[in-house]
Formats: sequence, C-alpha cells, structure tokens
Amino acid sequence: MMGDPKYPLLSKDGDVNIGALFSVHSIEILPSFKYTQKPQLLSCSSVSLRDFRMAQTMIFAIEEINISQSLLPNISVGYRIYDTCGSRMSSMSATMALMNGPEFTAVDRCNGQSPIHAIIGETESSATVILSRTAGPFKIPVISPSASCECLSNKKDYPSFFRTIASDYHQSRALAYIVKHFGWSWVGAVNTDNDYGNNGMTIFLNTAQEEGICVEYSVKFYRTEPDKLQKVVETIKKGTAKVIVAFLTSSEMYNLLEQLSIQNITGLQMIGVEGWITAKSLITPNSFHVLGGSLGFAVRKIDIEGFADYVIKAFWETVFPCSQTKGNSSQYAVNCNIYQDLLLLKNYNEDVPEQRYSSNVYKAVYAIAHSLHNLLMCKKQTGCEKGLEIKPQQVVEALKKVNFTVKMGDRVWFDSTGATVAQYEVVNWQRDSNGSIQFKAVGYYDASLPLDQRFVLNTKNIIWAGGQIEKPRSVCSESCPPGTRKAAQKGRPVCCYDCVPCAEGEISNETDSNNCKQCPDEYWSNAEKNKCVLKTVEFLSFTEVMGIVLVFFSLFGAGLTVLMAILFYSKKDTPIVKANNSELSFLLLFSLALCFLCSLTFIGRPTEWSCMLRHTAFGITFVLCISCVLGKTIVVLMAFKATLPGSNVMKWFGPAQQRLSVLAFTLIQVLICVLWLKISPPFPYKNLKYYNEKIVLECSLGSTVGFWAVLGYIGLLAVLCFILAFLARKLPDNFNEAKFITFSMLIFCAVWITFIPSYVSPPGKFTVAVEIFAILASSFGLLFCIFVPKCYIILWKPEQNTKQHLMGKASI
Repeated sequence: MMGDPKYPLLSKDGDVNIGALFSVHSIEILPSFKYTQKPQLLSCSSVSLRDFRMAQTMIFAIEEINISQSLLPNISVGYRIYDTCGSRMSSMSATMALMNGPEFTAVDRCNGQSPIHAIIGETESSATVILSRTAGPFKIPVISPSASCECLSNKKDYPSFFRTIASDYHQSRALAYIVKHFGWSWVGAVNTDNDYGNNGMTIFLNTAQEEGICVEYSVKFYRTEPDKLQKVVETIKKGTAKVIVAFLTSSEMYNLLEQLSIQNITGLQMIGVEGWITAKSLITPNSFHVLGGSLGFAVRKIDIEGFADYVIKAFWETVFPCSQTKGNSSQYAVNCNIYQDLLLLKNYNEDVPEQRYSSNVYKAVYAIAHSLHNLLMCKKQTGCEKGLEIKPQQVVEALKKVNFTVKMGDRVWFDSTGATVAQYEVVNWQRDSNGSIQFKAVGYYDASLPLDQRFVLNTKNIIWAGGQIEKPRSVCSESCPPGTRKAAQKGRPVCCYDCVPCAEGEISNETDSNNCKQCPDEYWSNAEKNKCVLKTVEFLSFTEVMGIVLVFFSLFGAGLTVLMAILFYSKKDTPIVKANNSELSFLLLFSLALCFLCSLTFIGRPTEWSCMLRHTAFGITFVLCISCVLGKTIVVLMAFKATLPGSNVMKWFGPAQQRLSVLAFTLIQVLICVLWLKISPPFPYKNLKYYNEKIVLECSLGSTVGFWAVLGYIGLLAVLCFILAFLARKLPDNFNEAKFITFSMLIFCAVWITFIPSYVSPPGKFTVAVEIFAILASSFGLLFCIFVPKCYIILWKPEQNTKQHLMGKASI
C-alpha cells in the first residue's frame, strides 16, 4: 500500500467488529500526482443522504444490540465505517484497510486473523462485485443492503456474499409482467452500462420475449459517457415506442432526465426500477414534465422505531467525532474538516420516513449478530463464551442458517443464492394539491405469494405520462380484429404485423389471432369471418321460381296429355285414331302422362324414398313410352309389307304381339331397376366436395352402373326406334306416321345426348333442373310430333279424317 493509510469515517472498537463501505460522499477529488512525494489522501464532496442514513442505521442497530440482554448479552459489537466516495479506487483502498487494519505490522508475516468479522456494503452492484471478489478468497462474509444484480447470485463466484435485498431476477421479470399487464407490446429499453444494468436488462429482454413483448431498441450508457448518452437520446427521439423501460441507477437517470428536458422530449411512459424510481435527487422544477406518471418498483418503506429521533440527537451527541470538544470514540487522529458538510444535517430528519434501504442495513446488522450469537453459544443467563476464536468462514456458514424476525415484523432469512425474498412496492410519480411530487404506492409485488397473487395493481389511482388519466398506448401495430389474423412483417419484430383477412371457410373469433381456424365440414364462415355458420343447403325446391316453373310445365304437359287422350277417346271410331293400333296410342298417352309426372319426383328435398323413386320411375315410364313408339313404328313397317303379294307378316305382329313386345321391353327395364335397388340403391347425400359455401343435397346414384344401364337401355330403344322410323319415312301415305316418329326420336336423342355432359358437370339444383328439362323436352317432343298433327286434323280438318284421304293413292 503506497501513501498514507485510509482511516474509517466512523468507528468504534468492540469484542467483535463489523466493517462497512458506504458512499457517504458521491464526488471524489483527486490530488495531483507529481511522483515526488507520497500521494495525498483523496478528498470527497457532495453528501449522499441515502448512504449517510445507512451508516447511521448501522450504528443505531449496533447500539441496540449492545444494550440487548438477549442478543450477544456480554459481547460488545464494534464497527468501522469507510466512505468510498463513489470511487472504485477509494473502495479498493477501504476494502484493503478493512481486511488488514490501517497500520502496517512490524513483523514479517500477518497473523492470518481479520480485524472484522463481516462487511456490510457496498450500495452499488459493480462496487459490490469488486468487494466480494476481493473479500471472497479470505471467506469474509459480505452483506449488501442494496446491490441487487443477479450476477451476485452465483455462489461459485461469490461464495461468501449475502444481501438483504432481492435479486434483480425478480424485479426484471416483474418489469415484463407490468408491461404485459397494461397491454404494451412495443417498448424501448435503456440501461446503465454496468453489472447492475446489463444483467437486469438481459433478464428483462428474455422475459419480454417469453411474454410476447417486442423491444424496439435497447441502448445503454454510463454516467461518464456523454457521447453515448447523446446517442441514447437520439434513439429515444426517433423511436415510436411510447413506453420506455429504464433499468438505470439514479445517477444515469439524472443525466438522461437532463438531456430529455433540454430537448423537450415528453409524453413518454417511463417504467423504472428501485435504483431511481424514488430518488429525491431527480425531483427538479422540470423533472415532472419528463418523469410525471412514471411507474416502477421500489423497496418497501419500513419504519424503524426510534431511528428518526436518533439521527437528530443521540447520534450527534455520542457517535459523531467532531461534535464533542474533547474526548473521541475514535482511536485515530481525526481531521474535523472532512465532517463539516455532514454537520449541516444535524437537525434534519424529514427524509427519514422516505428512506427505503435503511431497513435493509438494519436487517444486515441483526443477521450478523444472530450468526455470532449462535457461534459464541450465547445464553440469556450465562452470556456468551468470550474465549472462542471466530473465523470469517464460520460466520458465512452461520449466516446461511439464520432465521429470525426483526422488531418491524419482517422475517429475515437467506435463500440458496444468499438473497432475501422479493417484495416491492409499485410506485407512481404524482403531484399533490400543492404541486409537490409524491411517490404514491399503487400496488405491490411479492414473490413469496402464490403465482396468481404475487402482482396486485390499483390502476384507478395511477396518473400516466404527462399527468394524463388515460393509459397510453404503445404498440407497433394495432390489434387485429376478429375475422383477421396476424401476418408478420418481413425483417421486423413479431409485434409488427399486418392484419390479413381470414380465407373463405376460416374464422378467427378473438382479437390478435395468429391463425385462422377452419370451419367444420357442414359450416362456413360468415361475411365478417368471425363465426362459423351452417352452410346453406341447396336443392331444387317447390317454392323457388325455377321449381315453380318446372312444376307448371310438368303439370301442363300431363294435363295436355290427358286432354289429348280424352279427345282421342271421343273420336276413337274415326280412321285417324284407329290407324296404327289405337291401343298403343292410348298406352303411349298414358306413359307420356307418367313421364311428365315423374319429373315432379326430382323436385323437393331428397329423401330415401324419393331418391329411389325418381330414377326408377323415370327409367320405367320412358321405356314404356319408347316401347309404344317402337311398336307403332313396327306396325307401320309391317302394314306396308303386308300389301305386297303373298305377304303374311301381319299375322306375326298383330295386336297381341304388339302388347307382348311392349310388355317384354318394359319388363327388361323393370328387372334392371330391381337389381339396381337391390344391390346399391340411390340415397340422399350431402355433397360437400364441389362448393365450399354450400351443401348440395342430392341423390347419390348408389351404383353408377345401374344408372347408366337404365339410361343406356332407354338410349338403345330410342336409337332402334329412330332407325326403323327413318326406314319407313318414305312409305306412300298421306298420313305417314313414321315421319313424325322419326322427328320425335330425333328430338328425343338430341335432348338426351345434350343432357349427358351437363349431368356430369358439378352437382347442384341446376343439374337437377337440366335433368327435368330433358325429361319434359323429350316428353313434349313425343307428344307434339306424334299426336298434335292428328289433333289438328280431328279438330280443324275433319274432312281429312276419312279412310280414303288417309289411303290416298296407296291401297293397304
């Protein structure tokens, strides 16, 4: 150690001694280094009221213990409190002085015994890291009242470190929880560039990512880096985030506040940590414009009974070195000049109720006292064993086991990392009626409680940024309403997204949905895409216009057929009715009426019976119809063949044979239909395949082979009939029915050939309508081509309804 030894600011000898390092002054004045003489002692200025109160609290607690009859009853506790001046150089010098004593020993080797049994300090995490690494190899326990860096939880690196404040692990996570609680998904982050700020911000950023919070920027600076501070301010100014998480100490926050005020950057919602959120040093005339409405976590305020009176009376009378004219509790020569600025605080104690770390110092002193009490095997009646040599390692082990309750009601114990349980107040910067700034408690966070009870906030009492009563919004993209999903913007954080409408058949029924859900098979999305609704069921109904039109033409055709049958029956004895077998004519009219009526089975909601009936009725009635036409065609051919000399063909195709042929042709179709219904009958089917937005209720064919067999048989008879009629078209007769049959078959075949491609098109009511149209068109074709010419002669040309006119020049 070069230079003069460093002496404690306040000290008192005892049977056991506790050391302490506090930044009672915050500014260090360096002497000139000329290298021609010993370096002079460093001088300090600018009293840190917080750290001075910590030193006073330590002495207050020690004096309580010294007069206690239950805790260390016959042991006096001494102290050595050093002022580090907020300097790493002074801190290192004070640490060496604590571990070795201020004077050099005359002997060649040390006795190996530390003059102190534990060290309380330091108040900042980075300085505490240095202290712990220095004292650690000597197993000297260090208890910090305010160093909260999570890095100090590593017992491998800091085996003898303890603290009466919670690790920042809890505070950093709680910061993310409070941001999430208020729905802020887009925040900025700034931290002190030291162990405290870097470790705390790392934990916050990881937790924020887990909670779905996006960080627009994360910047840092240290109090001695003005250039970095300017870059931080520019980043904040350019950013769009309205909420800033500031993991700063009070010094860095003061520098940032100053620059934000200069550049008039206001309206930002600051979320702070215990390092600055209740710092009185930040209360300036312009600070509320920037920090008004700030929210943050603070160490709980705990009132230490009797301390407020102690700091204005007993402390100055019995402890303070320069308040007495003679006699001094310090064994060292004291230069009273270094105490002059502290004397200004002699009659001031208004800040005492607001001090939040003093109780942590109080707990630290009592934790050491309880560990020593156990090591010295103290008993209330007999006292402690004074002859025992207590090594620092023993104190470390004893501290791990302490578990007691201080007079304020708090239970003190250390977890596996050497920290106490996390308990924070949530405070809000507010102005009272007279305009002064208050730190109002609006909630709490207690890690000792169950998960669902740890975080409590009273949002009604919160004043927001800029003194507003309405919570600010801070999002990269506005919430996606139901009916849309979030689509990430390329190259940007996940909180920046576009709202894309759900595809047809998909819905999202909640805000900010990441994916749209597919509706079940029988449901479809509504217009807003936020609800699945039953698909419309489509079938050709009797109530819609197209159904009504088809029903009308079906009934009209059937009615017209009946009228023609009545007309023919009334004129059954006339030559034109008798020609070509009147029985076949009446049977043909009957089958045509059935053809018209069978089309009605295709209209209406398909059922099991209607599906079986529509195809079989259609197949059988049409075969009956074409069988009659075929019979009439054959009769025409046979009639003219019979006029040839020696011809005897008519006896082979007389009325009996004609009836039998019609019956045989029809029975074949009946057999096909029976086999179809037996093997795989048609059935009602909800077709979901072709249309997304609707269900086509149709009749499934069951067996496609059966359907095409029915249709193919009809086609075969129609083609055969067409060929025979075509052959007989030029036979001599004034009324050659074969011509009309040819034309009717031509229409029939054309209609059904056209029907086939439309039938295999996507299903729906229009396909059914096409099938009905084909039935009606072919039925009307047969009716008009075969019977209308005869009706015309019967009604309007009765003079032609004679056998002579029908025979003309030919003789049958």
